[in-house]
Amino acid sequence: MDCSRAQQSQASDEVDKTTAVVEKQQHSQSKQVSKDVREGEKTGAWKCTKNHLSRIMRPDDANVAGNVHGGNILKMIEEAGCIVGTRHCNTQNGDRCLAALVRVEKTEFLSPVFIGEVTHVTAEITHTSKHSLEVQVKVMAENILTGAKKLANKAALWYVPCSLQNVDKIMEVPPIKYASAEQEEEGRKRYEAQKMERLETKARPEEMMPSPPNPEDPPKEKHTVGFSQSSLIHLVGPSDCTLHDYVHGGVTMKLMDEVAGIVAARHCNTNIVTASVDAINFHRKIKKGCVVTVTGRLTFVSNKSMEIEVLVDASSVVEAEKGKYRAVSAFFTFISLDKDNKPLPVPALKVEGEDEQRRFDEGKVRYLQNKEKRLSDKMRGQ
Repeated sequence: MDCSRAQQSQASDEVDKTTAVVEKQQHSQSKQVSKDVREGEKTGAWKCTKNHLSRIMRPDDANVAGNVHGGNILKMIEEAGCIVGTRHCNTQNGDRCLAALVRVEKTEFLSPVFIGEVTHVTAEITHTSKHSLEVQVKVMAENILTGAKKLANKAALWYVPCSLQNVDKIMEVPPIKYASAEQEEEGRKRYEAQKMERLETKARPEEMMPSPPNPEDPPKEKHTVGFSQSSLIHLVGPSDCTLHDYVHGGVTMKLMDEVAGIVAARHCNTNIVTASVDAINFHRKIKKGCVVTVTGRLTFVSNKSMEIEVLVDASSVVEAEKGKYRAVSAFFTFISLDKDNKPLPVPALKVEGEDEQRRFDEGKVRYLQNKEKRLSDKMRGQ
């Protein structure tokens, strides 16, 4: 009995000590946040333009092989970017605003992430213009049993601050301090390049995807575009939306990755993972209550990878007369893996018709450009 009381007393002491340490850490963090707020009020910008998110990967984040879906990683990246962007843009006087995602630059999935690993997402503002800001994000995956860490993903995202009072009103962005004039100039070049590409993408004619095959029709031949083409229809609900009642960019990217994954799996009939995503352009906003149709189709196949074009079309349920409109577009690249997560050869794509041949040729150009860029980055040690 006495021994039991002594053990209980010792355990209680340990809990008290742990609680005291946690409270001390929380108090220290609170003082630091207050200090940063005061600095932000003085300078019109946060002293720290970084944000960190961490989360353990669970079974519902992954496919049957245990690989975390690329869409879940993209969603976490967008959340981190939105937080740091919104926080920064609200350090000045005027309307309260929310950072809205308008573009994601080419994103590389450098290492697979597995169930049980912890993802650490770091987002940092690296450039600001008058009405937009660039956020660069890194994702580290940690095996908490061994302590081993690996760089899983890198991405660059562009946001614009939209007023909470009027979603069509774009607010001005507080400037950040650059480490050097060269850093500022490099950021300006990236801004001009993405702005030009967004305008070019917006100017392209909206090619509507063909309707999904009728189940009563004869089955398509294997390894053709029509055989693996897939669509997902989703009704936008409150949990998908921001304070403006428009869809989170991360939610849209997750749906796009899911559809692209279905296309890749149907073509290969193996375990597949996201290897990279070309620039994702958000052309128009999607409002709560809309029906979105996310469609993916193969455009190019090399020996070890597949390029899948994913288009997101939206339509209002209550204003059906307005019809569908193109909301988002992107190209996803997937690879096929064996049971040991080693790359497998990808079946060749059987191209049918002039349109498919044109898209295949355009995809080959993108493939060769990306391959050359990866080699160039590797030589520079990036």
